[in-house]
Amino acid sequence: MPSLQRTRLYRRLLAHHLPLLLFTALAVSALFITRPYRDTISRLSFATAYPALIFIAATLLIGPWNILRARRNPVSSDLRRDLGIWAGILAVLHSGIGQAVHLRGRPWLYYVYGPTEHHSFPIRHDLFGLANYTGAISVLVVAALLATSNDLSLRRLGTPQWKRLQRWNYAAFALAAVHTIAYLVSEKQHVPWVALAAFSILITLCLQIAGFRRRSSHTFANRL
Repeated sequence: MPSLQRTRLYRRLLAHHLPLLLFTALAVSALFITRPYRDTISRLSFATAYPALIFIAATLLIGPWNILRARRNPVSSDLRRDLGIWAGILAVLHSGIGQAVHLRGRPWLYYVYGPTEHHSFPIRHDLFGLANYTGAISVLVVAALLATSNDLSLRRLGTPQWKRLQRWNYAAFALAAVHTIAYLVSEKQHVPWVALAAFSILITLCLQIAGFRRRSSHTFANRL
């Protein structure tokens, strides 16, 4: 490994991954310990859900924040990439754990109705099904982004194609937001957790809209 790449890797490990690891460990531990659920699986599912949502939201805040401050907004930044890596790790963990929370040993019932539920259309189309399908699709997108969130993929795909792929992060966040809201409603979560989820979603939407408007106004001004 060239010395420049080695230096960059060490900087990312110390400046990004170590703080993100500590934050993740503290957040997951605090949520796990304080949850009133009796079983470990339910606690782990809850404890990984909110940090995953916050990290996904954070990846979408960096770009518009740079635009609003008139800062350079590179195609790929180490901070955004490293936040995405931890978002992907937590999302995959949450999805895997979540398959065992409500229907122990029967994960397929998250997506289809059981034989005793008597639906002519077997695919779940209730609120529970909406929550599960949006969550599953979101984590598949996040996993694809996680697998390509590296310099090798950027070089092989080329900047335009790699950037088009990474823009699927917007879809992953939108699906994760629907997944979160559906579960908040179905589980009747307490107000603080509803407020935290709502804040994460709304601040991301507001900053994205503000960044888009600023970028559009600059583009229009440059054409004059």
